Amino acid sequence: MKKLLFTALITAFGLIGFSQNANKEWLDVNYADDGQVYHNLDIHLPATEQQNYKPIIIIYGSAWFANNMKGMAFQSMGKPLLDAGFAVISINHRSSNDAKYPAQIHDVKAAIRFVRANADKYNLDTSFLGITGFSSGGHLSSLAGTTNGETNYTIGGKTINLEGDLGNYTSTSSKVDAVVDWFGPIDFDLMENCEGPKDGNSPEAAIMGGAPVDNPEMTRFLSPNTFIDANDPKFLVIHGDADNVVPHCQSVLFSEQLKEKGLLVDFISVPKGGHGPVTFNENTFKAMVDFFLEESK
Repeated sequence: MKKLLFTALITAFGLIGFSQNANKEWLDVNYADDGQVYHNLDIHLPATEQQNYKPIIIIYGSAWFANNMKGMAFQSMGKPLLDAGFAVISINHRSSNDAKYPAQIHDVKAAIRFVRANADKYNLDTSFLGITGFSSGGHLSSLAGTTNGETNYTIGGKTINLEGDLGNYTSTSSKVDAVVDWFGPIDFDLMENCEGPKDGNSPEAAIMGGAPVDNPEMTRFLSPNTFIDANDPKFLVIHGDADNVVPHCQSVLFSEQLKEKGLLVDFISVPKGGHGPVTFNENTFKAMVDFFLEESK
């Protein structure tokens, strides 16, 4: 009888501890230990009761002009991921006014390293870590995927460090295991309807610190397709064919390049889909969730 009672108590306490994970959230956690708003992230756990949860990092779109829109990203695409049982981590990053590239990918990689290093604290299972974003957030998500394992990279006579040394966890991996790219810019030599680069008044020029045509090496450093290789994760690419901000052909070309390397799971071209409207829909959200569920097995 005592043994049964003891077992029941242990089970009850275990369930109590277990249930405390559901619906937890931590807001404005600074992943760089510098107190800057643009280095904050939010962690949301789903309503399901588990010991830990596989995380998906999400990144807002803003043409790289915003540094504090993590809440908007969560509202835009967080719910279907939470409902599927993933932890959703929405991150800020420096804008093009705060710092020029590669600061933005340094921020993303620092956030990934922070999440991995603090997995136990936030009830996360980082045996799988996915990333997704839309527009410029799609660009940064794709760049995080194609630069897996890259540190110092040389193009022509210029070398940049793609990893950075931001935060307290520089020895932790910034690897991502799966990417969903929602209509992100990919090839900055071809952002003008896939015929050439944008001019010096474009968002691309703002993040580079000069017109793409005058900065050919930096243009390639900014382009995720520059770095595609066999070390990269699998991708799902989604783009509306009526997008009037990021040309649809960007994702067509990217998908072809990923497919050549065996990295493309699917390219979803949404008929009459705009830069968010119509492209964001029940079916495409389901495709994102199904992709992450399959890749996380």
